Amino acid sequence: MASSPDAARTQGASLRKVVGASLIGTTIEWYDYFLYGTAAALVFNKVFFPNTDPLTGTLLSFLTYAIGFAARPLGALVFGHFGDRIGRKKLLVLSLLLMGGSTTLIGCLPTYHQAGIAAPVLLTVLRLVQGFALGGEWGGAVLLVSEHGDAKRRGFWASWPQGGAPAGNLLAAGVLSLMTAVQSDADFIAWGWRVPFLLSALLVMVGLWIRLAVDESPLFKQALAASEARKAQAPEQPPLVAVLRHHWREVLTAMGARMAENISYYVMTTFVLAYAVGHVHLPKQTALNAVLIASAIQFALIPLFGALSDRIGRKPVYLFGAVGVGIWAFVFFGLVDTKSFGSMLLAVSVGLFFHSAMYAPQAAFFSELFATRMRYSGASIGSQFASVAAGAPAPLIATALLKDYGSSTPIAVYVAIAAVITVVAVLCARETRGRDLAEVGEDAPAPAGQPVGV
Repeated sequence: MASSPDAARTQGASLRKVVGASLIGTTIEWYDYFLYGTAAALVFNKVFFPNTDPLTGTLLSFLTYAIGFAARPLGALVFGHFGDRIGRKKLLVLSLLLMGGSTTLIGCLPTYHQAGIAAPVLLTVLRLVQGFALGGEWGGAVLLVSEHGDAKRRGFWASWPQGGAPAGNLLAAGVLSLMTAVQSDADFIAWGWRVPFLLSALLVMVGLWIRLAVDESPLFKQALAASEARKAQAPEQPPLVAVLRHHWREVLTAMGARMAENISYYVMTTFVLAYAVGHVHLPKQTALNAVLIASAIQFALIPLFGALSDRIGRKPVYLFGAVGVGIWAFVFFGLVDTKSFGSMLLAVSVGLFFHSAMYAPQAAFFSELFATRMRYSGASIGSQFASVAAGAPAPLIATALLKDYGSSTPIAVYVAIAAVITVVAVLCARETRGRDLAEVGEDAPAPAGQPVGV
């Protein structure tokens, strides 16, 4: 029998393995997803919507980008249901295959000049598959880490999969930046933009090799065994029904908490590329490099804010980020308007600093809101349904506001309103730091004829 120090080392090694697998997997998934957003801002208007003026083409590109978000709630429902029924690991493997396959196929699509209207239609279909896959990815990745770790450092460890977003954005912007640096604009438009999409096939192979090596969540195994025992006495509600019956307040909390986080991120990393290149007339390379460096800074910030949430609580850290991003939105565009690389880098970096304060504790915060047997469904539904109202239309709304008013001020007001919604949602929530995940939900009203389990 292993000694206590040996057992602790084994548990620590297992947790680090799960964290590494989740981080690499989410990085690849977000690389695929952000690659589309970056390409939509820089190239898709020319390749798939060439018969419109540049700003209208950008609007149409962002419309296909937003459509992907529409599939994320469906992915959350499907993956959440089966993830709560058969386990987190199996669904994470499936999400990676779907995302990687659709991204690789985007790199093979014909252009509008080659296939006419079929080209943007196929692009939209593959974007829907991306959204479906990502809708199921996030919940499983953060829950696998949250359920392996302990309450004391959950904020820190669960924040690492969140680092997959800036890491994926860093990778996507980096590859595109490299392609634009070594190619002429004509070559980049002709074929260079395809290379980063085709690269996804190789990244998915690496991600699958790593993900298949991790174990299922021990907490889920225990909950599944308890659930099977209960089924012998009375039928159990599907996870979705149980979530909406016992955790609807928590779902609304998660949705409200995501508004400022999601909207600010897509405005300050995706829309800003179109704004800087099309409105301010900065070179593509300059805009990409600013987002590239800021994403690298954010990757380092996320675990720090996650650790801080373990010390002072999820709510104070989250509120700091929401208030900060609401104020910074009014400074953000003024800095970009100076046409200085240093000013744009400062604008995006500070914006992502405040975003990190919301994004880092989010994984632990949402995990601690729901019971184990409905946690995948609850966290995914709360997160991904909010993305339809928040991140999906954010670049589209920002572009439309710019087109109608010719000013960035309405866009800053839009971000600030989202910040107010998030502040209210988080203030209405209970602090969850230190909560035992095995006990969450035990005080919920029991379904008729059976106890509520975890």
